[in-house]
Amino acid sequence: MWPPPWMAAWLAWACVAGAGRPAPLCAARGLCGAPLGLNASQPEPGHCQRRRGVADLCAWPLSSQSLLDPFPIDVIQENYIRNVRNCLFSVVYPTPFKSRVRLVAVSKDVLENILDLGISVKGTSDFLQFVSGGRVVLGTVPLAHRYGGHQFGSWAGQLGDGRAHLIGVYTNRHGERWELQLKGSGKTPYSRNGDGRAVLRSSVREFLCSEAMHYLGIPTSRAASLVVSDDDVWRDQFYNGNIKKERGAIVLRLAKSWFRIGSLEILAHSGELDLQRRLLDFIIQEHFPSIPMNDSNRYLEFFSTVVSETANLIALWMSVGFAHGVCNTDNFSLLSITIDYGPFGFMDSYDPNFVPNTSDGERRYKIGNQANVGLFNLSKLLQALKPLLDPRQKKLASQILEGYGERYYIRFTELFKTKLGLLGENEDDNYLIAFLLKLMEDTKADFTMTFRQLSEITEDQLKMLHIPEDFWALQDLGKHKLFSEWVTMYLLRLNRNKGDSDTKRRTRMTTANPRYILRNWMAESAVQKANLNDFSEVHLLEQILQHPFQRQQAAEKAGYSLRPPAWAKDLKVSCSS
Repeated sequence: MWPPPWMAAWLAWACVAGAGRPAPLCAARGLCGAPLGLNASQPEPGHCQRRRGVADLCAWPLSSQSLLDPFPIDVIQENYIRNVRNCLFSVVYPTPFKSRVRLVAVSKDVLENILDLGISVKGTSDFLQFVSGGRVVLGTVPLAHRYGGHQFGSWAGQLGDGRAHLIGVYTNRHGERWELQLKGSGKTPYSRNGDGRAVLRSSVREFLCSEAMHYLGIPTSRAASLVVSDDDVWRDQFYNGNIKKERGAIVLRLAKSWFRIGSLEILAHSGELDLQRRLLDFIIQEHFPSIPMNDSNRYLEFFSTVVSETANLIALWMSVGFAHGVCNTDNFSLLSITIDYGPFGFMDSYDPNFVPNTSDGERRYKIGNQANVGLFNLSKLLQALKPLLDPRQKKLASQILEGYGERYYIRFTELFKTKLGLLGENEDDNYLIAFLLKLMEDTKADFTMTFRQLSEITEDQLKMLHIPEDFWALQDLGKHKLFSEWVTMYLLRLNRNKGDSDTKRRTRMTTANPRYILRNWMAESAVQKANLNDFSEVHLLEQILQHPFQRQQAAEKAGYSLRPPAWAKDLKVSCSS
């Protein structure tokens, strides 16, 4: 029976009489029934046929039922900080902003191709209220997720969604299931000492980076919208006692699932094994369809898949010079997608010790250590799973974990061979890659533009060691005394590419090596302007980063492929957001 009687009564009170709670937006009406003219195809089994371009949120079927039906809900209804047990979610409503709210940006791709909404919806007051936490769709139940995690190597106990609200699940016209979450939308039982808010500075970065990562081909959560308020939010950005007033902002972000390693850890640590088993079965059934639910080894197969996909994800991060910044177990997705963008950073100069997060004093999450951190996090996942495994399965799971390093190394090598335009197999390929990275480290050559300019320079120019002036990253690399030796090895290896040509090589490499990434200085420039209510660079970057592999006139004019400005070296990012 949905909703259960106690919840139906409570929801009616919360929506209508709850002081400070968002009122219902409208009744959510499903679109099943008569054909809606997508084309001649019929709805796929198991989901409604969805209409593309819905402009009225009242006709948009958002629901929370798929998360509420399988799991118990926090029995305490009040929203106060507490230790929560025997559930996965607490029902808690977003806290609306008190001041004026402004829509800063939307992702047209997310609205139209994931959420089936027409772009015109962004101009409606209903949409603004919805994405800013001021209204909820009637029939949805906003939730805050309970999870734990290892933070900087130590068990931190209960964490949870301290400033995020899962406001519904949407199944689109493609049959894809997406969970919608507001970040920065107010306090929850998991807020600890926080105020439940996010500031404009970090919200701009999350909106831009999650979308940029998608277009780079990195598995990631998505961002649908960014709003800013005039509410005051106080932050000590660098934890030095310098508290400043900033503006509150909210990102509407999406993921196929927000369950993370910490979702299972908290249940294992609390001895809630029945609930942990129910959660695992739910995740496998919803997101790992290749694993049969009647397979007694399904948890083992699940773990094997997560190990493999986590190795793939971190190798992909490395291939674009991305450092997450806070690789805690509560920030590692069970679906192996990039989530929880905080003090991330893309490397400028190649440096295995690059740390984007000034809060990471021990440099635990430096870019060169991300693969090792992945192994640590997977070991904690295995530790959480062990109570559900028999002795034989535990042994096999340990063997699977031991294979993580090899899986990562193979994937890393594949990606960097592609970045260098290498075809086929050669026993010296690993050395060629390592040799180049060492030259880059010694010369502090720019990571992104070194590979990009290798994609654009001709073999004849390399052979003559004639590096054009505008190939500034390669010129830096060329200052190394061993550069010519590496070039000779590289050209010999390219000659072994069967059926290849220089034109084909360059075309292939430019599709693997981006010209534009969200460098810290670019994000900072957009943030500084946004603080003055100038969102032009947010919009520019949003457009540029949708096509990171294509040379774009607007990006060149903005200097996005030039040497980073001198002031970029002094930029700092912290966990404060």
